Formats: sequence, structure tokens, C-alpha cells
Amino acid sequence: MVAERSAPPALGRGCIAGLVLGALACVQLPVLLPLWLCLPLCLAGSAGWVLRWRGRAVAAALFGLSWGALHGHWALQAQLPAGQAAQDVRVSGRVIDLPQRGPGYTRFVLQVEQGEALPSLRGKRLQVTWNDAMRGPTQAPAEGGRHALRAGSQWELALRVRAPRSRINPGGFDGERHALLRGVAGSGTVRDPASARELRPAHGLPAWRERTSAAIQAQVAHPAARFVQALALGDTRGLSATDWEHLRALGLTHLVAISGFHVGVVAGFGVLLCRVLWWLCPLLGRVWPRPQAAAWGAVLAATAYAVAAGGALPTVRAALMIGVVALARAGRRPLGTGQGLALAAAVMLLPAPLSVLAAGFWLSFGGVLWLMWCLPRAGPEGASGGVRGFLAAQGVASVGLLPLAVALFGGTARLGPLVNLPIIPWWTLLVVPLALLGTGLQVLHDGAGRWPWRAAAWLFDLSWQLLQPLALHPQAMWWLAEAPGWAVPAALLGVFWWLLPRGAGGGLAGLLLCLPLLWPARAAPGEGELELLVHDVGQGTAVLLRTAGHALWYDVGPPTGGDGNERILIPALRALGQAVPQQVMLSHDHLDHTGSLPSLRRQLPGLQLLAPPGSTIAGARSCQQGLRWHWDGVDFQVLHPVAGSADAGNEDSCVLRVASRHGVVLLAGDIGRPAEQALLQAAPAALKADVVLVPHHGSGGSSTAPWVRAVAPRLALVSAGHQNRFGHPKRDVVQRWNAAGAEVLATAESGAIRVWLGAQGLQVREQRIHAARWWDAAGRARSAAILSPIEQAAVGPEG
Repeated sequence: MVAERSAPPALGRGCIAGLVLGALACVQLPVLLPLWLCLPLCLAGSAGWVLRWRGRAVAAALFGLSWGALHGHWALQAQLPAGQAAQDVRVSGRVIDLPQRGPGYTRFVLQVEQGEALPSLRGKRLQVTWNDAMRGPTQAPAEGGRHALRAGSQWELALRVRAPRSRINPGGFDGERHALLRGVAGSGTVRDPASARELRPAHGLPAWRERTSAAIQAQVAHPAARFVQALALGDTRGLSATDWEHLRALGLTHLVAISGFHVGVVAGFGVLLCRVLWWLCPLLGRVWPRPQAAAWGAVLAATAYAVAAGGALPTVRAALMIGVVALARAGRRPLGTGQGLALAAAVMLLPAPLSVLAAGFWLSFGGVLWLMWCLPRAGPEGASGGVRGFLAAQGVASVGLLPLAVALFGGTARLGPLVNLPIIPWWTLLVVPLALLGTGLQVLHDGAGRWPWRAAAWLFDLSWQLLQPLALHPQAMWWLAEAPGWAVPAALLGVFWWLLPRGAGGGLAGLLLCLPLLWPARAAPGEGELELLVHDVGQGTAVLLRTAGHALWYDVGPPTGGDGNERILIPALRALGQAVPQQVMLSHDHLDHTGSLPSLRRQLPGLQLLAPPGSTIAGARSCQQGLRWHWDGVDFQVLHPVAGSADAGNEDSCVLRVASRHGVVLLAGDIGRPAEQALLQAAPAALKADVVLVPHHGSGGSSTAPWVRAVAPRLALVSAGHQNRFGHPKRDVVQRWNAAGAEVLATAESGAIRVWLGAQGLQVREQRIHAARWWDAAGRARSAAILSPIEQAAVGPEG
């Protein structure tokens, strides 16, 4: 009896916290628990959770771990096999989201209904890209085709499909994790646009969302219409990369992405509407008591808004919590905020335990938890008390969520808490209600939402223009280098300690616990040392060279986004804590080596460029044989091309030799046999290196046997895309480097490759192994990671 009385409730806060922690532990594993072990652990955990005993919370954690692992196995089995080559298949299916259109492409999610050559695709989701066919420079894009594609329509398409695959870089976006969260089984590219045909016009909820979004754009006819679309419908397609940068710098992305606060406001309007109706018609109270009707009104309003907004995680979380609390009230079983939050987490995690992978899960639940713990249940009365309560809530949320924001996004807005003070009530109490009023009126009659939408756009633009000077300030964002994994829980404990009541003595201790996350160690090469980072950019090249006090980019890779926003090099700099390089050496004028340059120059206008003499890149100085300089005890020497080269093609690539006290690196661009022979004749001794970037991505027209023998490296690095159409690197090329005693590593399998030449010798880190996660396609495709005889650095030279 004592054990039963002391047992925590099955759906109490302790057991739900165990469930969350178990699911979190599952997604942190480098390898999933074996399938044969998951089922018995799941059964044992569920049995222990149901039984009344003191260890219920532990059993719930075991259930969360094993249940998450089971869902992980099911999710990976639903995807296309990781090692399978790309296949051409004709499919029919429905467009289930809002198509995103960019210059020359349309991207959308297709729910496959039939797949002729690949029946296993039926019922699965594919992320499809439809590119324009190559046309002349004076020809406009053809009408129809991808431009005619609408949300909710059904199409028959010829696709080339492949398993989800992401480029893995320090601080970079993990596309495979994103695919896992969205339930995407693979990616596809439209192969024969002329044969595409629409089977059924747009219909259903996705079609309504797109029509309503188009109505906002047409009827508002104001630049701020794009924000009204985002706030009313969750349609952020109109927001540019610059808009997102400004929102991030102001700390306002949570508002435009439709926050839980917005859902709460909508639910409040549902309650108000029910109360007004019951006041106008008292007879309704005899049929249905007003408190219960108001609770159901809140549930229906919150659910409708969450569905109209596309079912984003913050809106779903808020709708679930409102539903749980309101229905309990309707059933005369009032719940506290903590118990309601716990039940909302259970309702979300039991069907989808992998939701813990989403940043919105932690920000949504974490924010409410901090407010529950820090703020009094009964706030001060009156207007002044309400203002004080709002300021206290904003301060608690800003401090409490700071470690999560740094861990999830790599930084935070310096002025975010101050900007949120006026903007939260302005947007949430004025702009959002008007945007939703317009949407509701539009449902009743086409064109009726024009004036509320226009008023919402005008009010939004008024605040947006006032905020622009703050968003454009160069110090608006506080970016932090990546910290070790243990720094996040330490910082959360520090914030918890720091926010203890006065007199608890947690101020200094809390600050010290936060320091490893907010002031992480930034390991940089010492005097005479060299660090090399070969980015995973797909079929292209981008290399970062670091010395004690300087940095250089050798090539900048292909374009990394349809919106022209650089998504690999800059985040990697921030993750490393490295200042922006002032110099860029472009090996030659091909897009796979220079494609990110326009976006880099927009973000970093002071870049100094070096390019071959025949380059057409504006503002670049000549990179030619004889150019030489020294940085921090490291010698940089250009071996090729000779002065007066006619163009900046493959054979005129800049070949850079970098010699440190501890070894030599050779970067050879895209040179082939002619340039290799010229270098062998001109300076064979200068070609000897410890590390080489294999020429031309490992093509068959380069890496000739005499060249390989002259370089004779210990490590040969290949920068090439996974399953690229050129077949790089060629097998015979890899065999030649292996025969010369070199280990060959390729970014397609290793992700970004980080090499140190320092006092500890030659060290290597492969990003896919260093940051291993069980959803990584390359890790699943290879049975085991074979370590090199070269010393492997587990955590880098600093550890």
C-alpha cells in the first residue's frame, strides 16, 4: 500500500518527463538499438509504466527510448535504401504542400499513389524538384509546366528518385534529419517535363490554402502582403533570405512562424464568440452550459487555425494543450497548467516520438516550463500588475531559452528581448487578429477579406520599417562557436540555478555553468601550424585554410540555395569561431568552384579575390606562378598557371602549395594531364606533399601516374558529389593514389573533412563519423568505418 501511494501518476509530470528524456536519448544515439531488442524493451517499459510502483518514471523513460527506436527503424525502412543508385521511374501522385517556386525551379512534396517501375513507392512522400529546361539567354521560361503546378493537384511525372542524402558540414543544415521529421522517403527530379500531365485539378485543404494566399497577394497589393500570408496561413514562401536574416537578427522568427501565443489568441476569440452568442441567446444555456460551450469553442478555433496554418509543430503543440485543458474543463475535471502541458507532450510523443528532433518542440515546451517554474500562479492585479507580469515573463523566457537557442541555431539576437516587448502585443493583438478576420471573411465571400488584410499589412509595415535599422546593424546577431555536447545541459542547469529565488546563492554558480556554452574554447592553429577544412559542397570545391591569425578560402563551391543565400561556408565559420577570411582564391571560372561567390560578396563586401589571369570575375587580382606570401610561419606559393594564360578554364587552374612546419598541402584545382606534365617539368620537387586535393574531383583525365608518384601524399582528398553524373572519383584514379601509399577520403562519404598539420602530426576528422547519427545515409550504407593508419583525431587537436 505504501508503494502504491508513493507511485507517481501514470500520466503525471514525472512519467511524462521520463518519456521525453527517453525519446531524447534515442535521437542522440549514433546507432539505433537493434530491432530485435527494441520490442522486448518496449513491452517491458510499457508494463512498468502501467504498474503502480515507484519506478514508473524510469519505466516511462525506457519506453520512450525503445518506442523512439522502433519508430526510427520504421521511418528508415519507409525511405528508399541508402546505398541504392538513383532510378528513373514514372509515378502519379498528389501535391500535398504549397509549391515553392524560385528562379528556374519549383520544389514540392508529392504523395505517390502509383509507381510503375517501383511499386514500393506507393503511399510514400517524395521531395521533388522541377527545373526549367536549358534555354537560350534571350528566351523567357515557357508557360505551363512547373508554373501550372498547384497544391492539391494530381500529376503524372517521370522522376529520377534517390534516397535522402544531405551534405554534412560543421554548423550546417542536416537535410536527412529534416526528411526524417517530415516523413519524406526520398528526393526526386523531374526528368522529362514535356511528358508531365495533370490528372486532376487542385482540390482539398492544400488548394484552399494556396488560393487564399494568392487572394491576399492580389487584394493587398503591398510588399507586406508576404507577412500577412505567413501570419494568416503559415505560408512563408514569399519571405526572402533577407527577410529571414532580419527576423533572426531581431529575434522575431518565432512570431512569423506562427507561435503558440497566436493559437492561444485564436482560442480566446473562440471563447469570446461563444460567450457573446450565449449572452445574446440565453436559451442556448438550457441546451448546453456556457462554460462547456466556451471550452469547445476554444478547441475548435485552435484546431481550425492549426490546420489552416499547415500543421506546424508549435501550432499543433499549442492546439493540443488548449484541447486537453479545455476538454478537461468541459468534463468538469480542471487541470493545472503543468498537468495540461504534460498531457499535451504525451499526446504528441506517443504517436510520433521523433518529434523531439524538432527545434520547435523544445522551444515551445521549454518556454512554458520556464514560465511555470519562475512566475507566480496569481499575478498582481490591475494594469500595472499586468505590465509587470508581461515584462517578467519576457525576461524569464529570454534567459531560460538562451541555451536552447544557442544550441539549436548557433546564436541569438542581442536585442531580441527588447524588440519582443513592443512587437509581441503589436503583432499578436493587432496584426494577427486582422489577418485572421480577413481569412474568415474570405471564406464567407470572395473579396470580403480585402480591408482587414490591408489593415494588417499596413500595421505590420509600420513596425517593420521602424525595426530595419536594428536588423541591419552588423552586431545584431550574437554568433557562438560550437560547444561540446555536455555544455547544453550544464547551461540549462546554470540558468535554473540562476533563476532560483533570491538568497539561494545561485547567481555566480549559474553563470559559471553557462560559460562553456556561451564562451566556448576556440581551437586555432598555433604558429607554424595549418588547418584544412574541405567542405562537403556536392559536385564542386570549397576549402578553408587556417593559420594562427589568418584564413583563406580556396574556391567557394557551387550555389548552395535557390534563393542565392550562402548556407555552407558562413555557418561553418560561425561553428568554428573563425573570423571571416579576407582573401579568396578561385582556382578557375567554373560554376562548381565560384557559384557561391555572388552571395558571399553580398554578405561580405570586403573580400579580396585572386583568380587566374584570364578570369572574367570582376575585381580579382591575378593568381599566377611566382606569387608567394607568408602567414604566421606558413608559406603560400602559387605554382600554376604561368603569366599570360588565355582563359580561366580547367588547365589554367590556380595550383597552391602551402608549406607549414609540420607538412605540405597541395591544392590542384581542376588541372588535367597537360597541366600536370607542365608542372612535372617545371618544378617536380615542389609537388611533394603530405596532403593533396585530388585534381578535377578524381576525373579520369587527371591524376596521371607520374604526377601521383611525384606528389606521393599520405592523404588524398576528393571533393565530389554523391552519385554524381560524371562518376567522380574514377576507380582507377583512386587505385593509383592508393598504390602510392595514400589514403583516399571523399566528401561524398565522409562529409566535410578536417585536417590538422600541427605539433601532434597529421590528424584527420571526418564529419559524418565525428557527428554520427543513426539517420545518416552514408553511415548506414557502409557496414563499418575503417580507420586510417594516419592518426584519427576524436575531438581534434584541442582534446
